[in-house]
Amino acid sequence: MDANLLAPALLSPDELTISRCKEILSRLQSWLEQRFEAGDDINELVCLRSQHMDQLLTGLWARHGLAQQNELALVAVGGYGRGELHPCSDIDLLVLSRHRHHEAFNERIGHFVTQLWDLHLEVGHSVRTVAECVTQGEHDITVATNLIEARLITGCYDTFADLSQATAPDRFWPSQAFFEAKRSEQEQRHRQFHDSSYKLEPDIKNSPGGLRDIQTISWVARRHFGATTLGEMASHGFLSDAEFDELQDCQNFLWKLRFALHTVTGRADNRLLFDRQRAVAMALGYAGEGNQPIEYMMKRYYQTVRRVAELNELLLQLFDEAILGHIAMDVKTLTPEFRLRGRLIDLADPELFMHEPAAILRLFYQIAACPQITGIYSSTLRELREARRTQHIFLCERADCRRLFMMLLRHPGSGRLALPLMHRYGVLAAYFPQWSKIVGQMQFDMFHAYPVDEHTYRVLKNINGFREPGSQRRHPLCHNISNRLRKPELLLLAGLFHDIAKGRGGDHSTLGADDALAFCMAHGLDRSDARLVSWLVRQHLLMSVTAQRRDIHDPDVIREFATQVRDELHLDFLYCLTVADICATNDTLWNDWKGSLLRDLYFSTQKALRRGLENPPDLRLRIRENQQQARRLLDHLDTSYEQVKSLWTRFPADYFLRHTPEQIAWHSRHILAHAKEEHPLVQISQQPGRGGSELFIYSPDSPNLFGRVAAALDQKNLNIHDAQIMTSKDGYALDTFIVLEPDGQPVSGDRLTDLCRDLADALASSLAPVIRARPPSRRHREFYVPTQVHFLQPARPSKRTLMELVALDTPGLLARIGAVFSRLSLNLHAAKITTIGERVEDFFSLTNAQNCPLTEQEQQQLREKLVDELKQRDKM
Repeated sequence: MDANLLAPALLSPDELTISRCKEILSRLQSWLEQRFEAGDDINELVCLRSQHMDQLLTGLWARHGLAQQNELALVAVGGYGRGELHPCSDIDLLVLSRHRHHEAFNERIGHFVTQLWDLHLEVGHSVRTVAECVTQGEHDITVATNLIEARLITGCYDTFADLSQATAPDRFWPSQAFFEAKRSEQEQRHRQFHDSSYKLEPDIKNSPGGLRDIQTISWVARRHFGATTLGEMASHGFLSDAEFDELQDCQNFLWKLRFALHTVTGRADNRLLFDRQRAVAMALGYAGEGNQPIEYMMKRYYQTVRRVAELNELLLQLFDEAILGHIAMDVKTLTPEFRLRGRLIDLADPELFMHEPAAILRLFYQIAACPQITGIYSSTLRELREARRTQHIFLCERADCRRLFMMLLRHPGSGRLALPLMHRYGVLAAYFPQWSKIVGQMQFDMFHAYPVDEHTYRVLKNINGFREPGSQRRHPLCHNISNRLRKPELLLLAGLFHDIAKGRGGDHSTLGADDALAFCMAHGLDRSDARLVSWLVRQHLLMSVTAQRRDIHDPDVIREFATQVRDELHLDFLYCLTVADICATNDTLWNDWKGSLLRDLYFSTQKALRRGLENPPDLRLRIRENQQQARRLLDHLDTSYEQVKSLWTRFPADYFLRHTPEQIAWHSRHILAHAKEEHPLVQISQQPGRGGSELFIYSPDSPNLFGRVAAALDQKNLNIHDAQIMTSKDGYALDTFIVLEPDGQPVSGDRLTDLCRDLADALASSLAPVIRARPPSRRHREFYVPTQVHFLQPARPSKRTLMELVALDTPGLLARIGAVFSRLSLNLHAAKITTIGERVEDFFSLTNAQNCPLTEQEQQQLREKLVDELKQRDKM
C-alpha cells in the first residue's frame, strides 16, 4: 500500500467525518505495522505518522472554522513538536493566540478537541496566549522544554513567530539556567528508578539510559547550539562521528522497542512488563526456544541503555564545561601519566591509552589509591571509550595488565570507586572475554532482578562493603570474617566468577569453576589459592541450598555439609560469598530469617569441624543440657519441678533436640498455664526470634492440621517459611511455624492478638478449611512452572521420606498440599518453604499412616495426587 493514498490532505475538510477519519487512521496504522514488520527504517515510520497527523489536524482545523481565525495558530509540542509520533504516542497540542478570544472562539476549539477524542487519539492540549505561555514556561521547566521544541502545524505564522521570539535564549531560560534545570530534572527522574537501568520491567522512556536521557542531551544542545538533531550536534564538535553513530544506533533500537510495545498493547504505555515482553520480542523478530526470544531482546536492551547512560554522562560533563565554564583550574600532578583536575582524574597525554593499553589499569589503580578522586574527566573518558573499542585483544592477554589487575584487586580501596567505574565503563568486558559474554545477560524470571554482569558487580560491591564499619550492624559475622581474611582478593575473584558461565548452557557452577581456575593460574596465584577460588565458584550455591532446603537441626545434614566444606577457611569464604550473592540477587530477597538460617548453619558446621567429623555429637548429652537450661529459665515461674517433669515426659526426645532452651521454656510456660487441654493453644513470639515471627500451636492432633494452619495464614496474607511438626506421646500437636509478612518482615505487632484468636478458632472448627481462591498475579501468569515431585534418597537409612516439590507460586498452595497429605493419611514432620521468584521449591519430611517411610507405591501415588491437585488449581 502506498502511504500517499492515506494522506488526509487529499480530502476536503467536509469529507473529514468521524467515520472517515477513523478509517484513515486505521489504514495508516495497518500500513505502518506492515512496514515495521518488513523492516523499514524506524525513523521514517515515526516521522511519517507525524506528517500524516499534521495533515489530518490541518483538515480538521479548517473543518471547525478555525482556519479563518486571524492570529490563531495550532502548534505541536513535546515529542510531536519534534516530528516524532509512535503508534500510540500522546499528541500534544498548543492552541496559540496573541490575545484572548470570545466565547464563540472557545466553543469552536472545544468541538475541534472533542472530535480528536472521538477518534480515540491521546490528545494533550492547552489554549494560551503568547504571554501566558511565557509566564507558565518561566516557572515550569517542563512547559519551557515543550515551548522550545514547538512546531507550527497550521494557522498564523506571525503568532507562532512571536512565541519563538519570546522564548529565544536571550529572553527566556538562558542556556546556563536551562542546562542546570534539565540536569537536576534528570537526576530526580533517575532517583525515582533508584539510579538503576536494570529493572525486570523497565520503563524504556524514563528509566536511566532510556529515551528520555537521549532527549535530555538533545534539549540541552538545542538550547545552547540551536542544534535540532543529533547530526547537528556532531557538526558542533560535541559528538564525534563514532559517538553520533552509537547514539543513533541506540535511539533506533529503543524506538523499535517502543514502536513494537505500542503496537502490542494498543496504548501509550512505555513499561515493558512481563506480560508484554514475549509479544514485543516476537514483533522485533527475536526467535528461539522457550524464553530465549525475551532474553535475547532484554540483553540487547540492557546493553543499549548502558551505552546511552555512558554517552549521556560524557556529554553532560562536556556541556557543563562549555555552558557553565566548569573547567577545573586546580590541576595537580599525580604521576607523570595522570593529573587531578579538580576531583576528576585526567590524562597528561591524550594518546597514552592507544600507545600503552596497560595504562588503563594504572588509571583505575590511581582511582583506588586516591580517595579524593570522584570520577574521570570527560576527555579522558572519551579516550578510554575509544581505546576500549579499538583494542584487538583482551587486556588479560598482556602480562603487565594481569599484574596490575591483581594489584588493583588487592588494594583495600578498589571497591570504593575503581571497580564500580570499571564495570560502568565496560573495562571489565575489555579485560577478559568471559565478562564480555555476560554483559546484559538476563534470565526471564521474578527471582533475578538484574542481568548477570550487574548482579556480579553488586556481589563484588557487597564483598568490599563487608570490610566497612557500616556493615557491622547489618552483617556482623561477614564483617568479622572479612576483616580477618588474609587474602580477601580470593573472595573477590570467587565473586567475579561465580555466575560467569551463565547463558552458555550446562552447569554454570562447573563451567565457571574451570574458568576461575585457569584465570587464577594465569594471574600468578599459587595452586592452593587457585583451587580455593575454583571450589568457591563450584559450590557457591551449596550453603544457601543447605540452609533453606535441608533440616539444619539434623546432625547428619550438618555432618554432610561439613564434609563438603572440609575446613574453617572454606567455611569462612563460602559464608561471605553466600551472603553477598543473596543480597545482590534482588532488593527484597535478604531478610533476617535467611540471615538466621545461614548463621545457624555456619556455627553448627564450625562446631562440627572443631569437634572433628569422626566425633559425632552426643545427642543424649545435648537433650540433658537443653532441659537443664530450660528448667533454669522456668525457675522464676510458679511451677513445680514435678509439673515440668510430668509435662516433659509426654514429649518425644526429638523435641528437645530440635528446640532451643528458650523455646522449650516458652512452650512449657504456656502449656502449663493452658486450662482447657481440648482447645487449641496458639502463641506467637512477641520478640521475633530466628529472623521471623515464631508461631507455636499446641492442640489435640487432627488430620490436615498443617493444611488448616496454611489456609488460615493465607487468609491473613502471611507466608510460612519453616514448619517443625511434632506430636507428643499422647497425641498432641507441638507444631512450630516461622511466618513472615509479604515484605519479609516479622508479623506486625498490632496483628498478633487477632491472629492468635483467629487461628485458634480455625483449628477448633469442625468445618473444612477455606482455601482462598484467587487468580495468580499479572506477573505470575506469564510463567509456566511444571509441577515436579522428587523423593530424595538419603545417604543412610532414615525413618522418614524427604520430598521436594517444585511448582508455580500461587495463592493457597500450601493449604492444597496439606489437604493432599491428609487425604492420603500421611504424617508431616517438617517443612522448608522456599520461594524463588515465581516458583516454589519446598521440602517436606513425611511418613505414612504406620509412621514409616513411604513405599515406592505410596510415593508414586503422592506424586500423582499432587500433580493432579496443582493442575486443577492452575485451571482456576
